[in-house]
Amino acid sequence: MRPRTRKVRATTVRRPPARRRSRRPGRGRRRAEDRLIGLLVTAVLAVALVVTVVNWLLVHWWILIVAGGLAVSAGSGWLYHRRQRARWEAVRAQGLRYGLAQLDALHHTRFEYAVRDLMRRDGCQDAVRVGGGGDLGADVKATDPYGRRWVIQCKHRRNGLAGSAVGTPDLQVLNGTARQVHGADVAVIITNGRVTAPAYDFAKQQRLHVVDRHTLGVWAAGSRPLWELLRAVPPPRKPTAFS
Repeated sequence: MRPRTRKVRATTVRRPPARRRSRRPGRGRRRAEDRLIGLLVTAVLAVALVVTVVNWLLVHWWILIVAGGLAVSAGSGWLYHRRQRARWEAVRAQGLRYGLAQLDALHHTRFEYAVRDLMRRDGCQDAVRVGGGGDLGADVKATDPYGRRWVIQCKHRRNGLAGSAVGTPDLQVLNGTARQVHGADVAVIITNGRVTAPAYDFAKQQRLHVVDRHTLGVWAAGSRPLWELLRAVPPPRKPTAFS
């Protein structure tokens, strides 16, 4: 008979629990620390540089005096040149004159700038050229020394009197926008050409002012302001040194 063999139960061997690894500082933390250290080093170097410069200037104090003198001299020179430029601009504006032949030869855009310069010559310091696409009938705007707001539409004719005449439709555009849109006290149309008789009548009815070729020639070549050449100009809006 064969001897009986005992069955040996398989026993599972338990492994010891793995040790948890200690977490090391992440890269983000290291970067933050490096930045902080860099900032501290930069601050220390900046303070050291400032202290060094201050100490050097205290020893060489005469350099501060020289630099201050140069700064004052440069500032005085700048103010002098600025005042001289303003004086020359005032002289140029007061002596500004145009002949009709000069105005005829201008491009229509330059004609608008010439009207602006003449208004400035007369004391309208805020005169500005606003003509162009979508100007709604206003090429030049200005406020005179009496507080009146001027809105001017320019009609330049290259051929002068031989060019097309300014008619009622041109004045209707000005009448529709000068006061309602631009807040004009004085609405003016200026041309170096002709103006039709119906246009004169319409302007009189609607309290518009027409500066024809003759009036333009007197104004541009003389020294009288435009409001002295026009009739029925509204009274000053506020008391000024000119009133």
